[in-house]
Amino acid sequence: MKFIVSSSYLLKQLQVLGSVINSNNTLPILDNFLFELDNNELTVSASDLETTMSASLSIDSKSKGSVAVPAKLLLEILKTFPEQPLTFTVEENNTVEISSNSGKYALAYAAGEEFPKAVSLEDPSVTLVPAEVLATAVSKTIFAAGNDDLRPVMSGVFFQFSPEGLIFVATDAHKLVKYARTDVKASQVADFIMPKKPLNILKSILGTSDAEVKIEYNDSNATFSFDNYILMCRLIDGKYPNYEAVIPKENPNKLMIDRSLFLSSVRRVAIFSNKTTHQIRLKIAGAELNVSAEDIDYSNKAEERLTCDYQGDDLQIGFNSRFLTEMLTNLQSDMIMLEMSLPNRAGILTPVDGLEEGETVTMLVMPVMLNS
Repeated sequence: MKFIVSSSYLLKQLQVLGSVINSNNTLPILDNFLFELDNNELTVSASDLETTMSASLSIDSKSKGSVAVPAKLLLEILKTFPEQPLTFTVEENNTVEISSNSGKYALAYAAGEEFPKAVSLEDPSVTLVPAEVLATAVSKTIFAAGNDDLRPVMSGVFFQFSPEGLIFVATDAHKLVKYARTDVKASQVADFIMPKKPLNILKSILGTSDAEVKIEYNDSNATFSFDNYILMCRLIDGKYPNYEAVIPKENPNKLMIDRSLFLSSVRRVAIFSNKTTHQIRLKIAGAELNVSAEDIDYSNKAEERLTCDYQGDDLQIGFNSRFLTEMLTNLQSDMIMLEMSLPNRAGILTPVDGLEEGETVTMLVMPVMLNS
């Protein structure tokens, strides 16, 4: 088994796949990349059992076979090469020899058959989504997903597909983000919960792609295929909470304000908030928004006044400044709308401008009780 490949081309592909590999694997074979050679096509795979990703590379070869090569060692040596062709030769003495312009390097390999096989989906449902849409959907929602092992369904992003459009939801019970598209549709109704790790990997590579992503899914697994990549992962098992029930429908108090002004103000004032609650207070009356925070234990306090466009009753409401900052940072619009009903009901943040046709973003943030 022998093949020739460009060093930088191989490195670029392996760096993407390397993000799948865990730093401490239960099975030693998972510390390897699986190389499967079929004449001029080389398929490289990486897996952590939950997520498996493979890339197809065009190379120069006339042989077939499969070997598992140590991932960390291979990545380290590839990073040091300037752009050049590298020749990989599988030797009889259980080593893979890499020949470069300047030398030879031998790595011990394991048999390709030991590498766990990826599951194949039987009779999956299929939906096509433009890479850019999927990348936006993931980056707009993933920050709101929870980290609680006791509630695994909330540690992922909920995908909801229908002939009306696509909806992506993430929540950790304190904040919720719903991202919807009516310009991309699925042929049938389906929903599933995607874990964070494969989504983060997808997010990092989808941004540079203009391909269509083919999403295939059944009750337990999903596959994302685009360009020369295939990512397969196990879905989170369980029923997603009824998120529509938590989004308050009647919100008579509407505040419109410049996003970056409001964000800077919240960031500054939050420095003076209590270090455990991160609580800031919004006091709205007429066209004036008063943002304040106080840490009674240390006698620290801050207060800022901003002008805003407000319709509704005078209101005082408390929020966790970290959640508010995350949400405001994640929105790209110039102006935002904050809709509220009562000090103990969730506030709803939406962008006023900067959205594409058929795109909506709804962010919900739970209030914190104000100590009067």
